Amino acid sequence: MKKIKISISIIFAILLVLNGCQSESDFFDIKPKGSLGEDVLANEKGINTLLIGAYSMVDGVSGYDFDLNVSSINWVWGDVRAVIANKGTDAGDASGLNPIVRFEEPASNSYVNDKWKVYYDGISRVNAVVTVINKALEAGTITQEQGDLFLNQCRPLRGFFHMELVNNFDMVPYIDENTDHEALTNTEDISDKIIADFQAGTNLPQNMTDIGRWNKTVCQVFYAKALMQFKGDYAAAKTVLADVVANGVKPNGAAIGLALTYGEIFDIVERNGIESVYTVQASVNDGSGGLNGAHGALLNFPYKGGASPGGCCGFFQPSQEYVNSFRTDENGLPLPNFTYNDDPIKNDQGIDAADAFTPDAGNIDPRLDWSVGRRGIPYWDWGPHTGADWIRDQSYAGPYSPKKQVYKKSQEGVYTEVGGWTSGWTANGYRMIRYSEVLLLLAECQIETGELDQALNNINKIRERAANPDGFVKNEDGTPAANYVIGLYTSFANKDAATYALRMERKLELGMEGKRFFDLKRWGIAITETSRALTYEKTMPWGGPHYGSATVGPEDIALPIPQRQIDLSNGMLVQNR
Repeated sequence: MKKIKISISIIFAILLVLNGCQSESDFFDIKPKGSLGEDVLANEKGINTLLIGAYSMVDGVSGYDFDLNVSSINWVWGDVRAVIANKGTDAGDASGLNPIVRFEEPASNSYVNDKWKVYYDGISRVNAVVTVINKALEAGTITQEQGDLFLNQCRPLRGFFHMELVNNFDMVPYIDENTDHEALTNTEDISDKIIADFQAGTNLPQNMTDIGRWNKTVCQVFYAKALMQFKGDYAAAKTVLADVVANGVKPNGAAIGLALTYGEIFDIVERNGIESVYTVQASVNDGSGGLNGAHGALLNFPYKGGASPGGCCGFFQPSQEYVNSFRTDENGLPLPNFTYNDDPIKNDQGIDAADAFTPDAGNIDPRLDWSVGRRGIPYWDWGPHTGADWIRDQSYAGPYSPKKQVYKKSQEGVYTEVGGWTSGWTANGYRMIRYSEVLLLLAECQIETGELDQALNNINKIRERAANPDGFVKNEDGTPAANYVIGLYTSFANKDAATYALRMERKLELGMEGKRFFDLKRWGIAITETSRALTYEKTMPWGGPHYGSATVGPEDIALPIPQRQIDLSNGMLVQNR
């Protein structure tokens, strides 16, 4: 199977070609310099090389100025800000994230500026490719068919980068190859342009050969999400998503669908399995020194070292509020009206690893133990999670570990980088679009268009998979590791009941995958829901040290426009608060 593999050295070369070692003040201006100018690159091979450089930015990591906390897995921006998890580690580590966790980030925060820069880096690369494509078309060095194939990849990539920026900052400038950068503003509604870019991608073939490229199916999913987010056009999005369910395939033409069991989705060997509609590719032990590995999760491993996976650095620890969400009733359904916090799942906070601890015996959705590492429960093939000695600072970040991006012990040295400063460099690519999310997006549209029975059916497909006992986390003797009880919905009494079920299902199915805060924004409940979760989490023993006096208000729905970017624009960009 042919895959796109991004070499950091190639990306550096592309940047030198395109940016000519530009200063930050010239960040949006593409001024090719040196011996490899546009004329030399204006052919199929040159364009494809530049396009791979643009694809490389989908992971949200720049080849020359990356920060591990701003990648497209959005663990900070999608999940920590939604109180699905906290920063983890200790108070002094990556202290620039502390005000973000507390919704107190200033416009001068370096992580906020990095989040802005990394996606405009991607946009600038795409626009450079478009410029060269147009030059090649004018010169006749590529055919119109080749040009359309390239352009229809560029436009949805550009739409994606812009939508990520809107998700985080709300007010951002749209930049294409014709933008006058001297007149750049962020006061225009750019949603129509983003939607048009995604729609262009729906003209792509289904089989793009390379697993890392975008095809029609990938672009259809983003197109539908944009219609839902920006226009509330659930009817149009439903039509698109129904076609994905009926006819969608992976970028290499392989089938998509629900995996047989939930846990297998996150196994490295299944990173391009049937569940993955699109996975951001990663590789290790390829001569890059780990730089082609999965950047975004590099720090998000249990901390103990040789006795636990990764060895660094204890970031991204699940919240108690999120863990409690997996409590189920006697029928195996989520508890209604957020009452799960009235029956919290037992944890080992403050209990020494050498002391006895018995895990919670109540009803639990089995997806919990594939999403969260908790004491006494098998953690992949590393044996039972041993509690506090796997946690960097339990008093600051609580008792839980992330799990979905973590590798098996048996995979170390094969799917992890050998000889690096950490084995956290892995080949476990980020599942950016999963088939279960497609079903949940379709169910959301069906609820909004009054088709509650169809929504029920799609939600139950996902729950039925989760209920497969073959997929339960098991003890060494083959028995279930906890009291897993999960059932199917029999009906939805009304739209409100269906909406609650859908929103809970996204939380249970997609938690710790960087999506929650953006979901809450789409639903218009980011303030109320984040405040509710934050209020509860602050009551935990680690709540005070971690969250302080944090509150969530209207000014916290979007990150502030970085002051650095306002300054560079000479005031053309305006603050969003």
